[in-house]
Amino acid sequence: MSNSRKLMMAAAGVSTGGGPGSLWVWGSGGQGRLGQGDTANLSEPTVVGSTADWSLVYGAPYGSLAVKNEGTLYVWGAGSLGRLGTGSSSNVSSPVQVGALSDWVRVTGAGAQSGTAGIKTNGTLWTWGPNSLGQLGQGNTTVLSSPVQVGALTNWESAAGGYANWVAVKTDGTLWSWGWNAHGQSGTGNTTTTSSPAQVGSGTTWKSVSHRGEHVLALLDSGAMFSWGRGANGRLGLGDTTSRSSPVQIGSLTTWADISAGSYHSAAVKTDGTLWTWGYNLYGPLGQGNTTALSSPVQVGALTTWLKVAAGNRFTAALKTDGTIWAWGKNNRGQLGQGNTTNTSSPVQVGYDTDWDRIHVGNEHVLALKAPE
Repeated sequence: MSNSRKLMMAAAGVSTGGGPGSLWVWGSGGQGRLGQGDTANLSEPTVVGSTADWSLVYGAPYGSLAVKNEGTLYVWGAGSLGRLGTGSSSNVSSPVQVGALSDWVRVTGAGAQSGTAGIKTNGTLWTWGPNSLGQLGQGNTTVLSSPVQVGALTNWESAAGGYANWVAVKTDGTLWSWGWNAHGQSGTGNTTTTSSPAQVGSGTTWKSVSHRGEHVLALLDSGAMFSWGRGANGRLGLGDTTSRSSPVQIGSLTTWADISAGSYHSAAVKTDGTLWTWGYNLYGPLGQGNTTALSSPVQVGALTTWLKVAAGNRFTAALKTDGTIWAWGKNNRGQLGQGNTTNTSSPVQVGYDTDWDRIHVGNEHVLALKAPE
C-alpha cells in the first residue's frame, strides 16, 4: 500500500491493515489497565491473551477498551464509579466482556471523571461511569455502571471525551457537546455546564474530534483544524495561552489528516505525512529535542512518513507508514516501550517490528494492534 493511500485512509478513520490483529500493551499497569491479570508496569510491548481477533483499541486514562472483530466489547482496568460498564465498581485486570451483544463499532474512554461512551452499529450512543457534572449526557447526574443510551437518536458517528466533558460528531456532520465547561471546552460560546447534548455552532462539515483533559481539537471535511477549551501552555495552537469557548481555526491550512489532543499538549499529522506538535513540553512530549513549550504547531523533524499520532499525559506515541511505532516524552511507567524508564525529548522506535497497524494511548499506557499475517 502506498504512503499516500495510507494517509488518505487514516484521515478517514479507516484501519490501514487487513483486518483483526493481536493486541499488545505497555506502560503503567495500575488498576490492571494492561490486561495481564496483575498491576505490574511493563516497559516493552507484551501481548494480551492468545487471540488475534481484535479490531479496535482505546486507552482510557486508567483503563483499556477493545472491540473484537465480531463486535463484542471488552474492558479492563479501573472500575470505580462504574467506568467499565460491567455493572460493578471493581477493578478488572484481564479483559471482561460488557454485556452479551456484538454490535459495537466505536468505543472511547475519556478523562478520569468522564466515564466511557460507545456507538453501536445502529448509530445509537451509549454512556456509563461517573456523572457528577452531567457528563454522561443523560440529563441528570446519576452514576451508571452499565451502558445506557443517550436520547433516542440513531445518527451518532464518533465521540471523544475530556475531563467530565464530551464532544461528538453526528453522521450529518454536526457537532455536539455536554458536561463540565469551566474552560469553554464544550465549544458553545459560554462556560455553562450542561447534562444533555447541545449543538456546537451550526456547521455540518465536522469530520472528527479529539478530546482529552480540558481542550478539544477537531477537523472539518476540508482538512481545516480547529481548537477550543483551556489554552494553558499553548495547547490550542493559536499562538497564545488564552482559553476559547468557541471553535477557532488553527492557521489557514486545510491539509490536516489526523489529530490528537493530549492531557496538556497536542499533535497532528498532515496529508503530506509530516508530524506537528504544540503545548506543554516539560518532559519532551513535543518531540523537538528540548523541553520548551510551544503555542503554535511546529514540525517534528523532517520526515514525511508519519501516519497516526496519539498524545497521552506528557508523552506521545505515533505510527509510521512503514508499520513502526515511535514514542517520546515522559517514561516513568515504561510507556515509551524502551525497556527502561528514561525520558526522551525526541522520537525513539519501539522495538524493531514493522507490522504495527493501530495505536492508542491512555494517561501512562499504550495499546497497539499488529497487522494480521
